[in-house]
Amino acid sequence: MKLIHLIASMAIVACTAIAWFFLGSVLADRTRQSSSDMAAEVAGVWGPALVQKHPEAWFETPNAPGGRAMLPPSSSKVSVDLKSEPKRRGLVWHRTYRVDFEAEYVFTNPTRIPQTVYVSFPLPDHSAGLNGFRFLLDGASRPEHPVPAASGEMARAVVVPALGSVALRTGYGTRGADSFRYLFPDNRRVAGFDLVMRTDFGEINFPVGTGSPGERARSGGGWKLRWNYPDVLGAPSVGMDMPKLLNAGPVAARIAFFAPVSLLLFVVVVLLMAALKGVPLHPVHVFFVSAGFFAFHLLFAYLVDLLPLATAFGIATVVSVMLVCGYLKAVGGRTLFRIALPAQLGYLVLFSLSFFFDGLTGITLTVCAVLTLALLMALTAKVDWRAFEKGRPA
Repeated sequence: MKLIHLIASMAIVACTAIAWFFLGSVLADRTRQSSSDMAAEVAGVWGPALVQKHPEAWFETPNAPGGRAMLPPSSSKVSVDLKSEPKRRGLVWHRTYRVDFEAEYVFTNPTRIPQTVYVSFPLPDHSAGLNGFRFLLDGASRPEHPVPAASGEMARAVVVPALGSVALRTGYGTRGADSFRYLFPDNRRVAGFDLVMRTDFGEINFPVGTGSPGERARSGGGWKLRWNYPDVLGAPSVGMDMPKLLNAGPVAARIAFFAPVSLLLFVVVVLLMAALKGVPLHPVHVFFVSAGFFAFHLLFAYLVDLLPLATAFGIATVVSVMLVCGYLKAVGGRTLFRIALPAQLGYLVLFSLSFFFDGLTGITLTVCAVLTLALLMALTAKVDWRAFEKGRPA
């Protein structure tokens, strides 16, 4: 290939890279727009990331700061059942879920006289409604002094005998998104706490700032997790992130932004191997090969709106391989086809597939580049490049 043809071929690759940049930018913008438009809608239906706070109790006494002596639960038995139900809106999956919460708390009067104890149970903020809500204190299903809903808690006053105890049984079912957390008051002592969490999903991730369970066991397709704090000061909160989902928009955008690397490696291999095999290639051939590569990303970008991610990827792959490899077979026969097919499957398909898995893109690119270099060095080690300069391969 003449030097002017090589420069023209690289210019075509550069122009295709600019087109990919615009395609990736459009996809990223569509994803951001779809995410912002649908986030409020999903939050309105499913609610936000839920936070359940530990209950509190107190009795009034002049001997305590602020006139209140705080009574943390002496025993807490909590059950949390999480069911992941992700919803797709546009190009983005939203990590929505259902939760069934049940708990029994025991508050003990530490004094030798009866005390009027005020028990307060905070409700999750901005929840999508609490189904089957229960607030049972000493067998009463309805609090005598309910706090207005705007305060975000349910409360009741009850007389507890000297050194006696009172039990609060509560529970509800609701929906949320992204994560569920159970929080303790800052730097408070937590005693007799036992929380069992069941999930119907296998991928478990604990939010930043939460503690790991002391016990874990597989349960069907999910997990049974247990946090036990017999007597802890400043106990870490409990939480669970919903499973991560592969969003079509960000994946398609990242593939488009990195596509020039795939095309450059492919063109270098095909041009060099064609020269070694004596198959003359022209910049026009490079133009159509670049268009065939671009067809993959263009098809994939718009099919993900209509089809599942894997199906869209498969269709785009088949179309692009037929275009590029079929064209090069027509240009150079089976010799060029046998070179183009594995090269496109490696540089386009496998490289693009690496974006489906977190953390694999960089190592995939590195391995492809190193293997390409090793292959070209091995195939061209004994080539007399001076003969190529004179137009007659050795």
